[in-house]
Amino acid sequence: MGHIEGQIYLASPYTAAASALTGENLWVNVDVLMTNDITGPGAIGVFKREFGENAKVRDREKVVVIPITTFSQLMNAANRNVDTLRDFKREQNIKYFYVTLRTSETSRLIQITKASATLLAQEGHCRPGEVLVGTDSHTCTAGAFGQFASGIGNTEVPPTIRFVLDGEIPSYILAKDLILQVIGEISVAGATYKTMEFVGTAVEGLTMEERMTLCNMVIEAGGKNGVIPADKTTYDYLKEKTTVPYEPVYSDEQARFLAEYHFDISKLEPLVAKPHSPGNRALARECKDVKIDRVYIGSCTGGKTEDFMAAAKVFLASGKKVKVPTFLVPATQKVWMDLYTIPVPESGGKTCSQIFEDAGCDTPASPSCGACMGGPRDTHARLNEPQVCVSTTNRNFPGRMGHKEGQIYLASPYTAAASALTGHVTDPREFLQ
Repeated sequence: MGHIEGQIYLASPYTAAASALTGENLWVNVDVLMTNDITGPGAIGVFKREFGENAKVRDREKVVVIPITTFSQLMNAANRNVDTLRDFKREQNIKYFYVTLRTSETSRLIQITKASATLLAQEGHCRPGEVLVGTDSHTCTAGAFGQFASGIGNTEVPPTIRFVLDGEIPSYILAKDLILQVIGEISVAGATYKTMEFVGTAVEGLTMEERMTLCNMVIEAGGKNGVIPADKTTYDYLKEKTTVPYEPVYSDEQARFLAEYHFDISKLEPLVAKPHSPGNRALARECKDVKIDRVYIGSCTGGKTEDFMAAAKVFLASGKKVKVPTFLVPATQKVWMDLYTIPVPESGGKTCSQIFEDAGCDTPASPSCGACMGGPRDTHARLNEPQVCVSTTNRNFPGRMGHKEGQIYLASPYTAAASALTGHVTDPREFLQ
């Protein structure tokens, strides 16, 4: 590591971070490394090129491999990507490989059933005080657990911006509204290579899935990672997910912040991000004249069980049918199953799937990240024409969901469902109050 008389102190990641100053370089032992079928083959290629064809990973139990995207049976490239992951899993004896489904006759890929950011949490890989890196920009979702989680990059310690969200959260506001408010305030470059820390009474009142939504979109503000201090809500969620010991870490009284923003959430109204930027914030009620062609509820940002429960609540309250095609794409197979098995509160025992059917929505599709990448023309809910879509996804750049001239309005599940019922961008308070 340099001079023969130099002194090296080995330490845990958080001991190292605590000993460093902002901007200094660190080497840390990462606790979890995640890759998927989109970025994994390239990473595996670099691994073998740099370390040799017979190189072995140092700890097979730290690596998590997650195929994430649904493509057609004719997508040979997609099949090859998954085959590369399977070969690597066998070569390295990787413990955590979340399998795909194939046809018995052709052995071709027909379904990949996970959004990696959500599945990491469901399978107990998100733990307070640990370091998680992945070849997916939305790996930052795991910051909801008090974990340093980031897409793979270099090894600097980013300075921290603190966001204090206080006040009672109105019944018509979801975490998607909170993060759209934050990004609209600081812009899509406002937290470039910064840590975004979320605290305050409003944050403390969020469920784990809502906290995941908040941290998921820090990358849309340029952030390196997002983090929410672990608390009882975190610990209760993890009881059913993992038995691996962990040690929470918190900002102390001497912590230095690059900037601090304060928001009174009790005054917040439902928001959207207009095309073509997640930072193009507007009140939903200000966009009521925007006619839409479809609604998409899904992705790692808006395809969790609670997201669909929220949408079902709006459909149930209205008693009406949707006026535009409404696509439902769960983040994982577990979420898909929840839609058919968990009763929606105050519904008389109806499940989300029953409520969606009554409202005239499309049948819930196989779990996927497909529409978030434009994808091939047959990817579920892809914009093949220059249409207008209200979506619970995380990005609305040109071509993000297909056609470059398509217009995407990012919104919460409440706002997405309300818009589906009217055929234009709609404030959900029309149905929730």
